[in-house]
Amino acid sequence: MENYGQLTKTISLENYGIKNAKINYQLSPEELHNITIEKGQGVEASSGALAVNTGEFTGRSPKDRFIVKDDITKNHVWWGDINIPFEATRFDKLYQKVVDYLSNKEIFVRDSYACADDNYKLNIRVINEYAWSNQFAYNMFLRPTEEELENFETDWLVVNAPGFMANPELDGTRQHNFAILNFTKKIALIGGTGYTGEIKKGIFSALNFILPVEKNTLPMHCSANVGKDGDTAIFFGLSGTGKTTLSTDPNRSLIGDDEHGWTNENSVFNFEGGCYAKVINLSRDKEPEIYDAIKKGAILENVILDSEGHVDFEDTSITQNTRVSYPIDHIENIKVPSTGKNPKNIFFLTADAFGVIPPISKLTPSQAAYHFISGYTAKVAGTEADVKEPQPSFSACFGAPFMPLHPGKYAEMLSQKMIEAGVNVWLINTGWTGGPYGIGKRMELKYTRAMINAVLNGDLGLYNYDDYHIHSVFGVAQPRTCPGVPTSVLSPRATWNDDEAYYTTAFKLTNAFRENFKKYEAHCTEEIRRGGPQRYAF
Repeated sequence: MENYGQLTKTISLENYGIKNAKINYQLSPEELHNITIEKGQGVEASSGALAVNTGEFTGRSPKDRFIVKDDITKNHVWWGDINIPFEATRFDKLYQKVVDYLSNKEIFVRDSYACADDNYKLNIRVINEYAWSNQFAYNMFLRPTEEELENFETDWLVVNAPGFMANPELDGTRQHNFAILNFTKKIALIGGTGYTGEIKKGIFSALNFILPVEKNTLPMHCSANVGKDGDTAIFFGLSGTGKTTLSTDPNRSLIGDDEHGWTNENSVFNFEGGCYAKVINLSRDKEPEIYDAIKKGAILENVILDSEGHVDFEDTSITQNTRVSYPIDHIENIKVPSTGKNPKNIFFLTADAFGVIPPISKLTPSQAAYHFISGYTAKVAGTEADVKEPQPSFSACFGAPFMPLHPGKYAEMLSQKMIEAGVNVWLINTGWTGGPYGIGKRMELKYTRAMINAVLNGDLGLYNYDDYHIHSVFGVAQPRTCPGVPTSVLSPRATWNDDEAYYTTAFKLTNAFRENFKKYEAHCTEEIRRGGPQRYAF
């Protein structure tokens, strides 16, 4: 029994198969913080935040993510290397092993929900082996009122057992860790990994199936904010492209930093109640809002602390994927509730390590659909084993590992909504300028912010030939001038000072785009296919 404000509630987990467990229900973040430290599973940083090490896994493991193939999913899910099928009978046996493992243990239970729009609310019960994982659930999911908890009915269950190791030969997994979605039983089963991102991405993946199939609503891997006049902006992007950084703006209210839905009622809503930001090279000067959100209640993952508890944000000795989670109200300027109107501008963020994509360009509807399906960014040396030079990386819809349906379905929904809402779509390169990684340098954050502010302020205006130049390789419209940005920065070719090297590299990247898009062509219209680069390398 646990006191939660004025709430006193006793719960049982026997209906889930968990027996004789010591149940810590709905503990406060302070209690979970203290338990973690008492158990030696974390330390307190000088900021007051909890610092933990997630163990063997410091990021998601996409090859170990499965979906149970059953009557609900078999004809809807786009099966393959991303959505890997799992047998229902094997799921049942593995689930039983996990709940047997959790029985007789001290465990942590939290009732929460996803989706800030009441019409789409998904009630979630999270069962965690570790206190800090339960605190992560508090940070990242929406927090019910005491009245809502009294009458709480679970829609989806998350069972999270980092210490349980599967036996691949017996259990049907690839290795000892796994994250499995079962849409018939409405369970996300996670084991063998302490990486907390698997918890939130499990529910995100579930919503990416539920919303389009059952609600005709578009789920999006994006951040969103709203201006003083109520204008909503959306930022799509893969990890490391600046999604959280660029949407966290002191002059605009944050709706959310990662996962949203776009409804037929002309609104956008956040799935979550918190933020999960990368903290590599974090500084107060460049990202003050995120820096100051790291305080009591926040959880730092896989960072290095000195003897006084100060974080070295440049230290990547554990991982480059250092993270912090915190409740959204750690950010001062937030939208309450976490909803907004139809977006006026959509930004596709890419960190182009080849340094050839313009820092900002305006996309036509067909180009927007093409780039949405492509979901391009780049890997740089050191981010993964055997990556010695920049490599193109494509993740459909800027979130392929979380998208159970064919990317064309999401792109079709996005295109329709863009046309109906009259949205402008912009491609923003937050990657390299003046040459590829190793030669050029990363685009300065102040310039990227200036470009986005120019769009949001209406300074770039509508497209016309005098104000824009059509890129000779990628076919996108790049502005000739932008307030706050040197004109030379706007032309990637000009920053190279070597036209032959620039075009050779640009054509190399366009070929990668076309090769990647082949797997989607059969499901796409000719108009979408023509949204990609049309010129070929020789």
